[in-house]
Amino acid sequence: MANSNASNKENWLNELLDNLRAQEHEIMLGGGQKRIDKEHAKGKLTARERIDLLLDEDSDFFELGLWAGYEMYEDVGGCPGGGVVTGVGKVEGRDCMIVANDATVKAGAWFPITAKKNLRAQEIAIENHIPLIYLVDSAGVFLPMQDEIFPDKDHFGRMFRNNAVISAKGIPQIAAIMGSCVAGGAYLPIMSDEALIVDGTGSVFLAGSYLVKAAIGESVDNETLGGATTHTEISGVTDYKMKDDEECLETIRDLVGKLGPHKTAGFNRKDAKLPSRSSAEIFDILPESRTSPYDMNELLECIIDEDSFTEFKKGYGQSLITGYARIDGWSVGIVANQRAVSRTKKGEMQIGGVIYSDSADKAARFIMNCNQKKIPLIFFQDVTGFMIGKRSEHGGIIKDGAKMVNAMSNSTVPKITVVVGNSYGAGNYAMCGRAYDPRFMFAWPTANIAVMSGASAAKTLTQIKIATMKKKGEEVSEEKQNELMEEITNRYNKQTDVRYAASRLWVDAIIHPAETRDRISNALECANLNPDIEEFKTGVIQT
Repeated sequence: MANSNASNKENWLNELLDNLRAQEHEIMLGGGQKRIDKEHAKGKLTARERIDLLLDEDSDFFELGLWAGYEMYEDVGGCPGGGVVTGVGKVEGRDCMIVANDATVKAGAWFPITAKKNLRAQEIAIENHIPLIYLVDSAGVFLPMQDEIFPDKDHFGRMFRNNAVISAKGIPQIAAIMGSCVAGGAYLPIMSDEALIVDGTGSVFLAGSYLVKAAIGESVDNETLGGATTHTEISGVTDYKMKDDEECLETIRDLVGKLGPHKTAGFNRKDAKLPSRSSAEIFDILPESRTSPYDMNELLECIIDEDSFTEFKKGYGQSLITGYARIDGWSVGIVANQRAVSRTKKGEMQIGGVIYSDSADKAARFIMNCNQKKIPLIFFQDVTGFMIGKRSEHGGIIKDGAKMVNAMSNSTVPKITVVVGNSYGAGNYAMCGRAYDPRFMFAWPTANIAVMSGASAAKTLTQIKIATMKKKGEEVSEEKQNELMEEITNRYNKQTDVRYAASRLWVDAIIHPAETRDRISNALECANLNPDIEEFKTGVIQT
């Protein structure tokens, strides 16, 4: 019977993963096969084909933000992947952040989520000192939504400000104009260190021929206005004229291969050991119900190097696991929510997934230790929040929680977050949610990110709605109450779904649990490229 239950659970998880992978395959098609064929007919490669040619042979593409825009712009035809492909891959042996406009999606036009995704790619490059390669092929801002993309701090224009800041930091930027590059978008490649342009398909100008005719009455074709010959032989705006996409990408590889040496942070790494348990065992450990207890230590045994875990304050604050370990040889500090039910020495029951005062106090101390020792921090989230109630409030849970948040917020070593299951309320904050600058943030398909669980939120909102209706003198039958409960539950469940979070870039990627170890190792390799670690300071902490 036990084997049957394990098999059913594994089938459920596999079905969930299979559904996600099928959706990801559809997203990767961008605007669809017809649009891909049109790009090929113009002599152009697609964004993904360009990336494949650019990367070293057998190099994995560490894609980020694939789910951006998912189900967000259905009224205007959608924006798969946010209309841009971003991620880290090796070019001539060097990790590079690649940003490639997908011209099959609205001609590569920028939606609000496109700007957010581009800015996130630049942020990762800045934080980790990774060279940036832009493969530009965009019609510019999606005009029907210009008010949501143009003027604000984290909108379109922030890209060019970042170009300047990145250059000042000494992080290389190479841009290839491989299609349209219009209006304000023209500044991105030209504010990069070097710019290439493909003859016949690449063009860059502040205003296209139609706007020039309308604005100043001048008749000129786009090629004469801003094609490869114009900008490499007349204006001097671009540096290299390329005959086609293939030559352009090979030249970028050559330029990256000639980059000078770079320093690293020098994080501790030894020869890796395989985990003591197979990653396939994650399926047996993780329960189908997100309210069921399980031992997080068992999950960690599927991810960390065998015999590498040194637990910090094991018997104290048991609703959080803290300790030093190695992941693929990298020395890391781990902060993980323990989902198993435990008892204190006083015999008090502690609910799994809840952060208690002693746990928060322990985590704050451990985070400080990791900063003292220059050890990167890995957070594994499956948290329902901080403990509530009279005993907790009298015990100073707010003070202890603030202590943990303070230490984590001011941490200067790289932080990487993996959302395993629940990520609710202040627990999301304390365990290094998106607002707390993790270098990378990943989520398993089982992740939920919200203020509270769907069940709790639905009950609360339904009660409020019914109370409001009764105040107005409306009769609320049991059938009506059930209808309201179902409606609110369905809406809230959609908003807590991991795809909802990934579409808005609250996480960088939805990953297969078996990929966790490799993803963390890739992230640490990127983090190690930034040699500058600031001095750790916490400010005022209540004790």
